[in-house]
Amino acid sequence: MSCLEAKKPPLFISEPLTKDTVSQSLSLLNGILKSCYGPAGRLKQLHNGVGGYVCTTSQSSAIFSRLSVSHPVLRVLTASVQNHISRFSDCGLFTAILCCSMIENFKSLNIATWTVIKISKHLLSVCMDYLKSEACGCRVSVDFSSLETLLCLVRSVLRSKPACMLNKPEVEHLTALILKAFLFTVPCHVETNAVLGKCVIVPVKGRRVVDSTVLPGLLIETPEIQLAKPLTVKRSCSNMIKMALFCVSLSGDPFSAEEGTITVHHGISVEKSELNRLLNVGKQLVNDEVGLVVCQKVIHPSLKQYLEENHVMAVDRAGLSLMEPLSWMTGSKPIASVHLLSPSCYGSLKDVRIESFASKRFVHLIPNDTVVCSLILCNRNETAWDELKRACETAEHVLQLTIKEPLALLGGGCTETHLASYIRHKSCSLPTSSFKDLDCSRTQYQLVADGFCRSLESVACSLNHDDGEILTDMVYGHCWFVPSGFPSVSNWSDLVSKCGCGINGNTENLNWRLLQGQFGSPIIQGCPKDPTGKVADFLTLDCFAAKCSGLQVALETANMILDLSYVIEDQN
Repeated sequence: MSCLEAKKPPLFISEPLTKDTVSQSLSLLNGILKSCYGPAGRLKQLHNGVGGYVCTTSQSSAIFSRLSVSHPVLRVLTASVQNHISRFSDCGLFTAILCCSMIENFKSLNIATWTVIKISKHLLSVCMDYLKSEACGCRVSVDFSSLETLLCLVRSVLRSKPACMLNKPEVEHLTALILKAFLFTVPCHVETNAVLGKCVIVPVKGRRVVDSTVLPGLLIETPEIQLAKPLTVKRSCSNMIKMALFCVSLSGDPFSAEEGTITVHHGISVEKSELNRLLNVGKQLVNDEVGLVVCQKVIHPSLKQYLEENHVMAVDRAGLSLMEPLSWMTGSKPIASVHLLSPSCYGSLKDVRIESFASKRFVHLIPNDTVVCSLILCNRNETAWDELKRACETAEHVLQLTIKEPLALLGGGCTETHLASYIRHKSCSLPTSSFKDLDCSRTQYQLVADGFCRSLESVACSLNHDDGEILTDMVYGHCWFVPSGFPSVSNWSDLVSKCGCGINGNTENLNWRLLQGQFGSPIIQGCPKDPTGKVADFLTLDCFAAKCSGLQVALETANMILDLSYVIEDQN
């Protein structure tokens, strides 16, 4: 008989944020994430304690999916950020760094937590109203009739991922490819409920990045196909290729135990019976003028040979991931049973070709209307390829979000410093009635607003990893980076040429100040101006939807953690 252990009482931890272990863990997490941020971010290697796969990355999606945290407070933070990443793909590090900085800055204030939460929610609403207004000076409109802004968005995503190990020509090549692939997925004929297509990434590792290319339609890898053999595919009367898509196995295997029991009469071969049934399916496909059969699983060699003898091309082992794009592209309905073969399930293709890329061979399915495309993605090694795949998927998602809301925010820290300047300006001119509504004093409001602004500025400061000075100007409220090695008393105008986002040049007296200087940031009296110059071709831009969501998630998560009075842990 096993020994019974007495049940332990739960562990109650009051005011968890006052505990040194929590503060140290939050500070450590914040330091790790800050060191990853931006184009010059430092790489991290993540692996478990017993070896196995090592992930080299600076991307939030990879870091948070592999980062193991034990304290409940950190779990709340990482879960919130992961949920944001799953919905938007971008601005994960921005969200996490801003959240950690807000917790740190708000916790240091000698103000009741509920008062801090009320004021910070009001500040968030001021930010969101400004970002969504026409007067906003840190956002740009995205014109889909011109490619410049779209290219800037994609380029900004790729440049912020140093583990991809891309040089400038490679960034430009991939930027154009990703945008081309995205445009393939946009329907030509817009309907009421238009749905974007899909870009399927085809891996080719060990080749140059500039060998990457994009093709309309789908590529299915077929190692057994022979390039020298002429391709003859049956076409219908309309010169189209009729296609049947099977999601059920055509291997001819006997019934599995899960499908129940069958009674077999003496002298009857189950295998032969199954093969005859498959050949009957093949005869019906031939009679229906089907030219291409694609199966998610395996096709029996005899059935495959029969189809090929009748000029029907058979492709098996396509895999589950290609079923949905194949159905979209061809209009075919996946056939789930060989007993229910209806001509209404067939789709159509414009053409089928054989493609060879590196040492791989593919069947290239070319559709009538291109809503699905294949991005053949190359990189030098597996680590860099994995990181590049994540970056390309993020860039595609950013473009999808942008087509829904055609706006972008200035990157390079400029949106953060501009918002901080705007909040400082608005907090000075707030009427007395607002303090009564918030049930706080002007001093309390100003202190929370300063903590809010410092949190935003700390995100901008995280972009600098070389100990150089970081400036903001008093006219536009943008962020400027000074190279390391110059003293703080230098003439800043001689050391900077463009702001972080690239929209402003050093062409006027901008009245610089150090960001987060020793004596605190002075309040900007005037409202930061909207840049009047022409939008540059090489701006650093951020996804509007992702950054707005990140700002909201960061504050809401910080407020929830600040409001925690107890953590109750089960000890059993």
